[in-house]
Amino acid sequence: MCLGIPMQVMATEAGHAQCVGRLGLRRVRTALVGDVAIGDWLLVFLDSAQERITVERGREVNATLDLIEAVMQGEGGDGAAAFALPSAMSSEQLRALSGARPAVQDNSHDNLHDTTQGEIA
Repeated sequence: MCLGIPMQVMATEAGHAQCVGRLGLRRVRTALVGDVAIGDWLLVFLDSAQERITVERGREVNATLDLIEAVMQGEGGDGAAAFALPSAMSSEQLRALSGARPAVQDNSHDNLHDTTQGEIA
């Protein structure tokens, strides 16, 4: 499994940035996100920036990684998540989570029809 790590740009060079995050200072490829500026936040997978993120999103990801780390160390993990797990969500909630368009009601057949046209629901 590959986890994205929020990192902040400290210095830039052509195609790369020096970034700092929970794993310390790293040289990160920026080809997928384009030009970056000092202070920008990136979500980094295997020393490659995959997307630009806000500082708030960086905090959310770091908080989630902190929870995972705590459970791995035997702390917490009482089985109660602080958010709805996908296994407990309705079809419409899963569609909203994935960004898919909602299903529409077809009253002529009393069936729900998928409006995703090939999108993963």
